[in-house]
Amino acid sequence: MSVFRCLLFAFLVTCAMCAAGMAAAIERPSRVVSLNLCADQLLLRLADRDQIKSLSPLARDPAFSNLADEAKGLPANDGKGESILFSGADLVVTGTFGQQNRTALLKRQGFDVQPLEPWRSLAHGREQIRLIAARLGHPGRGETLIAEIDDALVRSENAVPTGRSILTYYRRGWVPASDSLVSEILRHMGFVPHQDALGVKRGGVVRLETIVSAPPDYLLLDDDAGRAIDNGSALLIHPALSDAVPPHRRLLVAGQLSICGGPATPALIDSLAAQARAKMR
Repeated sequence: MSVFRCLLFAFLVTCAMCAAGMAAAIERPSRVVSLNLCADQLLLRLADRDQIKSLSPLARDPAFSNLADEAKGLPANDGKGESILFSGADLVVTGTFGQQNRTALLKRQGFDVQPLEPWRSLAHGREQIRLIAARLGHPGRGETLIAEIDDALVRSENAVPTGRSILTYYRRGWVPASDSLVSEILRHMGFVPHQDALGVKRGGVVRLETIVSAPPDYLLLDDDAGRAIDNGSALLIHPALSDAVPPHRRLLVAGQLSICGGPATPALIDSLAAQARAKMR
């Protein structure tokens, strides 16, 4: 190949790279709206602050949002699809649970809408992080968050001696599926999910009597489980449950860490692993 052709080839490659970079910059959304708490978390971690047009009403509530402080100073929307019609948003990130009508309305009006499912697994979560990071124009930030999650998983390995069973038990007796995100994390740490033993592999309501008659080695509860706010939460402080699985065999999880997969997941993994190691001593 002649020197001229080499120079021409290099010039064309450079032009192509510049064009790709310019296209990415042009396509990067600059008025992103979130209608979902979990989307809030991902936007706060992966987007530039000036890319965010508004966040959901729960974004600044520390009882639900692990990034409530980071959300301060950013506008909050009312969570209604109708109000977004006049927002000038160039990307709307929604949930899939209970937001189908809003999503359909916005799509009919020509909005670019990105629905986000709750994480079904860590693998699903990694895919979602990469999707949103790419859509926001910051794929490297997505890889950084994924690395933080994977590092936390490495730290949590062998936290639990083999064979110890655990049941995640929420108010009103709700038990999540044995293949849920939290169950996957617990299994990674060495726990055996107790759902299978109780016949609720896919999740469901489990009566107190059932747990008392076939208790797990450990329970995982919300960190506010010690307060009887209503009948549903009173179940969690019932004396029979305390006798079956006493407090020293219980792990507690903060709601703001477990509600959404995403930036809170490394802290969730570290918290569960630290508690498990302390309880095993």
